[in-house]
This record gives sequence, C-alpha cells and structure tokens, in this order.
Amino acid sequence: MFNSIVINKDEQGYQAQVKEVDDSILPEGDVTIDVSHSTLNYKDALAITGKAPVVRSFPMIPGIDLAGTVTASDSDKFKVGDKVLLNGFGVGEKHCGGLAEKARINSDWLIPLPQAFSPRQAMAIGTAGYTAMLCVIALEKNGVTPDKGEILVTGANGGVGSFAIAILAKLGYTVVASTGRLDQADYLKQLGAAEVIDRNTLSEPGKPLARERWAGAVDAAGSHTLANVCASMQYGGVVTACGLAQGMDFPASVAPFILRGVVLAGIDSVMRPLADRVEAWQRLAEIIEPTDLDAISTDITLAQAIDTANDLIAGKVRGRVVVSL
Repeated sequence: MFNSIVINKDEQGYQAQVKEVDDSILPEGDVTIDVSHSTLNYKDALAITGKAPVVRSFPMIPGIDLAGTVTASDSDKFKVGDKVLLNGFGVGEKHCGGLAEKARINSDWLIPLPQAFSPRQAMAIGTAGYTAMLCVIALEKNGVTPDKGEILVTGANGGVGSFAIAILAKLGYTVVASTGRLDQADYLKQLGAAEVIDRNTLSEPGKPLARERWAGAVDAAGSHTLANVCASMQYGGVVTACGLAQGMDFPASVAPFILRGVVLAGIDSVMRPLADRVEAWQRLAEIIEPTDLDAISTDITLAQAIDTANDLIAGKVRGRVVVSL
C-alpha cells in the first residue's frame, strides 16, 4: 500500500482525494520507482480541480513530473538503485503520474537524474524549468543573442516565467517581466528582470502591428497577450509560445509574420524527443545553481497538494511547488 492523490469521476461527480492505494492502480510499465519528490504544475492543478479536461481516464494519479529511485526494472536502460527523472509523456493525464509514493513507468520516458541535482532540486526545476530552457534554446537557435535587444517574459510569476527570467539573465539577456502581480516586482528583479510591467498593457485586444520593441519573447499566456507580443516584436524577432494561462485562442493577424519576418515557435514539452530533453537538462545543469532554486521554489506535503492546486488556479502561487513524498 502507498499514499497518492487519486482523481475519480463517477455518479458523485469529479473528485480528488489523498488516499492509500495498492499496486493494482498502477498501469503497465517496465520500471517501478519509489518517488521521492514530485511537483505541482498548472496542468496538475487543472487536473486536480477539474477546471479543464486534462485527465483522460479514471481513476488517475496526477503529477506530470517525478524523481525517484528504481526499485524494479525489466528494462536494459535502468537498473535497481538508479536515480531517474520524468517530465510529461502524458503521465498524470492518461498514465498514472508522480503525485504518489510509487510509480510504474515506460523506461523510454525516463532520463537519468543529472548529477548536478538532487531529486528535490530536479523537481524544483521540473517541467516548468525544463520548458523555459526549451524556450531559451529555441531563441538561441533562431539567432536571438543578448545584443539584439530586450526579451519579454509573460506570466512572469509562474514557474516557466520565473525560470525563463533566471536563465535569460544568467546568459546575459536584458529581460522585461510581465505580470499581474506587481507587488512581486522585487522577486522578479531578484531573479534577474531589468524591468517589470503590468500584464494589462498586453492582455487587451490590440492592433495588428504595434511599436517594435522586443527581440524575443517567452509567452506562457496565449490569447490577446500572445497576439500583442507578436505585434510588438522587432523585425526578425522570435516568440516562443509555451502556455495558455490567458486562453487557447490567438486573435492575431498575419501582419507581424509577413511584414516583420517574426518567428512564432511553438514549444511542446510533453512529447519532446529524448535528445532534446537531455540537451535541455544538460544546459540547466550548466546554468542553474542549487542556490537559485531557493527563491523560486517552496515545499509542501502530499496532504497539502489539493488545497495548493486551488491556490495555483486562483493565481496565488509564486514560482515552483515541490511535493515531498
């Protein structure tokens, strides 16, 4: 028996609860893991609260991230005692995930835990930090260098935003943070933001083209925010789109793309090929110091996760949430 969050949908409605379960709830997989740490991401919060149809089958253990130790393996890739890490691949949506003391996983989804990080530190980074790194790599590969100008980060107080600011600042970029919580400006500047702006300047319907400002952008909002970001890019600027905190719609025009050569790069972290994952985590190990994680992350227990999920949806959570199992 082990403790987990279990989501069910039946005649009593949609419900999530912390409960003790046995191995029969675990799906097929060739590696079994004792999970030491997981995280609470925005997608996890949507799954736990039922605010969006994230969960594909029931009962489901949420948690798109996990780190832990292999306790049984039928794979030639991992042996008992190996420290491993997982981000995405539909775990926590259609395959039981990391918000449990035990997981059974397909070995093709796992990577070895980077030596630079403990399991707790890896989860302080989690999908949010890994996604932010993918965004930065996309900016680099599209020719956005620090000398090109300012980089905008939207949803700056969230996990992706926090890490994007920290990574970009460490690489020498000038970062402007957009947030709806201006009372957190000191936190954002501590991470490396040179300027903090109110998200309301970007979140309302705007013009097809606006004054050129940004050389690059990391957008976690979508909707009008993403449209306005694209409209205000410099010629040849690059926008990386990785989230939908404002909405899934994209009420924009083609003007920025055909008149300014703007590049809109979609960033998927869920099904990313293994080589991209390894590259991103190697870069994170080179850039992020363990002390950087103190300001970005907080720790909770599994028993606190459901209440914290509601706070996350309500916009009351800053940075990353690490769940200790």
